Amino acid sequence: MIELHALSRTYAGSGAASRRVFDRLSMKVSRGEYVAIVGASGIGKSTLLNLIAGLERPDSGTLVVDGVDFATCDDDALTALRRTRMGFVFQAFHILPYLSVAANVALPLALQHRHGPDANARIAAMLERVGLGDRGESRPAELSGGELQRVAIARALVHRPAIVLADEPTGNLDPATARQVIALLRDAVKDEGATGIIATHSRRAAASADRVLRLAADGLHEHVVGNGDDIE
Repeated sequence: MIELHALSRTYAGSGAASRRVFDRLSMKVSRGEYVAIVGASGIGKSTLLNLIAGLERPDSGTLVVDGVDFATCDDDALTALRRTRMGFVFQAFHILPYLSVAANVALPLALQHRHGPDANARIAAMLERVGLGDRGESRPAELSGGELQRVAIARALVHRPAIVLADEPTGNLDPATARQVIALLRDAVKDEGATGIIATHSRRAAASADRVLRLAADGLHEHVVGNGDDIE
């Protein structure tokens, strides 16, 4: 489903300002797996998600996602891949304030020109799935942080993507709400048959995964999550 081989990425700068983020990084995530990526701040977890999403390009190496070799794709092809096969959940929610909750959830379907009764039924079903079945006409300003993240999860899954990428999805939530969102995200990804990758500092979020990988300067390593709230 997702396979990285010998992936390298450097952020350009002048002289010593250049920074090598990855050097020959390799990883494989099977279809249907829910994997947590942990590691210190600034180690490159968000960059890794951006590479998998095709938002950034590696300097070298091979990246194959859902059977598509990114080396064969131009920017338009990667955009189409993101729209049809990927869903995203972010720490900052990225809910559009001038749209209703239902309209926010509908965005991935609208980008695919999917409208009408079937699309509306799917939106309603996803809002029910995340416990917001009665909030479709509400405005984002009327929702709590946990509810906004639930909207983001519904939006990420409404078009039945093959892959869901979540970048610190509980970072802006209080512990009790974070626990609810962690469980909801995992269950929703599993129920929809998607492959999930979550980048997180939260031990609880990492512990919900099928497998935990620690990102370090020398690559990715299988990791066992211990007790506590946060992970570095």
